[in-house]
Amino acid sequence: MSARPKLILGSGSPRRLELLAQIGVVPDAVRAPDIDEDPLKVELPRDYVKRIARAKAEASPCADGEIVLCADTTVACGRRIMGKPGSADEARAFLRLLSGRRHNVITAVTVKTPDRIWAKDVQTSVKMKRLSDVEIDAYIATDDWRGKAGGYAIQGPAGAFIPWINGSYTGIVGLPLSETAGLLIAAGYPVYGDAP
Repeated sequence: MSARPKLILGSGSPRRLELLAQIGVVPDAVRAPDIDEDPLKVELPRDYVKRIARAKAEASPCADGEIVLCADTTVACGRRIMGKPGSADEARAFLRLLSGRRHNVITAVTVKTPDRIWAKDVQTSVKMKRLSDVEIDAYIATDDWRGKAGGYAIQGPAGAFIPWINGSYTGIVGLPLSETAGLLIAAGYPVYGDAP
């Protein structure tokens, strides 16, 4: 029986670790690659996340017997890419833009072995209720917006702002579990335990 490959999570996101744990997957190591995540001029949101997830995988070393898992999530309002806000004022501006509108959350996942790359992206449509200044200010005060694409996290206090989604809840959080499990299995990682 061959040894189980080592899984390397190419992301420093605690949310991705928590999501993997939901399906019983615990990475052997976490190695977040350092890449330039600035969007290119006129780059569309879906193309952007696919490029960044692949760039993370390509920047991650992968030895024999290892599988690297990388992902990237962005919030898109129309063609606008809404990354992680750099300040409370920017987070407030993001929430004002998203208030009362539908937007898309796109997560791209890339899985790599030394000789092959698998990739998938998942787009989820999200409706945010109309927010009052009081609601926005109260949310900003929680600091939950820090490090979150679009300036909010559905799994935190901002979950109260989201009456409707169409697509993958775990994709919004940062790792679509069904698609990720499929990619890991394709790469030879026993997601559901070693088969007898």
